[in-house]
Amino acid sequence: MTSITEVKGRAAAEVENHREAIIAVSHALHAEPETAWQEYASAALLADTLEGFGMTVTRGAGGLETAFVATAGTGSRTVAVVAEYDALAGLGHACGHNIIAAAAVGAAAALVPLTESLDATVQVIGTPAEEGGGGKIHLLDANVFDGVEIAMMIHPGPVDALYARPLAVAHFDVEYTGRESHASAYPTLGINAADAFTVAQVAIGLLRQQLPGSVRVHGVVREAGTAPNAIPGSALGSWYVRAASLGELDAAFRRVTACFEAGALATGCQLEIRETSPRYSEFRNDDALAAAFAANAAALGRDMDADERRPGGMNTASTDMGNVSRRLRAIHPYLGIDASPAVNHQAAFADAAIRPAGDRAALDGALLMAQTIIDALIGTPHLDQETAHAHAR
Repeated sequence: MTSITEVKGRAAAEVENHREAIIAVSHALHAEPETAWQEYASAALLADTLEGFGMTVTRGAGGLETAFVATAGTGSRTVAVVAEYDALAGLGHACGHNIIAAAAVGAAAALVPLTESLDATVQVIGTPAEEGGGGKIHLLDANVFDGVEIAMMIHPGPVDALYARPLAVAHFDVEYTGRESHASAYPTLGINAADAFTVAQVAIGLLRQQLPGSVRVHGVVREAGTAPNAIPGSALGSWYVRAASLGELDAAFRRVTACFEAGALATGCQLEIRETSPRYSEFRNDDALAAAFAANAAALGRDMDADERRPGGMNTASTDMGNVSRRLRAIHPYLGIDASPAVNHQAAFADAAIRPAGDRAALDGALLMAQTIIDALIGTPHLDQETAHAHAR
């Protein structure tokens, strides 16, 4: 009987054999960043690469043009590695999704030759629009994750961190409609939509001292007039409210929207608030998977800080992987890419995402996910969803 150590060794050899291809995927995605729902070239590159590994790829999975599911094996237990590949508008891959996708490709390269010996069906699920859009939630609703027992991904960050602690989040657009007028000759005929945002943002600033410490409120005004001598008749902004749980988010969202209502009331504008994505959930970590990941990482010289003593992680960000974690066993560890002092969503972090430490994160992430899946399939008994959530923290 082949030992688990030997199987993990075979996975490591496959990652090493595909080293150049894994790094090439990361760099190619980085060179051609595509934003939410527009990831056509990125999805095609990943699908083509996975087909080259012998996987069967369903493109346009769940009715989303830039989603896909790659499958290998016909085993009794289905496990999934999740790929993200959307970039940030104006910042490219400043969140390192090129590394996430490359690591998913590398994990597939390691696992595809092992599916028969593992009695596994291995999937790579390509999920668009994580940076606002909730691609994974749409795929959950389209039953793409049905039958999957375990799903995991890695995410680059400033430091290694085992546990994802993302906040729940609501994404929404705010639009005020007033009335244009000459700002000097006919000011009394105008209804100033830009002023409505000023009132709302002052109200939000004052509200913050009464909000729980876990709540975050932030946004931008995208449009608010075109000329200083014309009273703006319309203004548009995009905002996020984050909280520790969906329940806390709902209460905070109501209080924040009241601030936008105050702007409309004070100025006489009409107000429209549109949620632009399904709400992202907080994350539920599976402890058994996390412990296996940490042990495998230690063998590579990575300290995943399982006791959470080290600052500098991404624990107040948000991800639609949280919604996946509420349905099935999941982990979402962070791998440091030596970007300091740069952090996620800064241009310098995008630069770091294709430096040697970024390449190492893609390779390490591929191996660690593959080895953790091997642990789950060989080293631990099957856990149904109810039992799995009893292990989540």
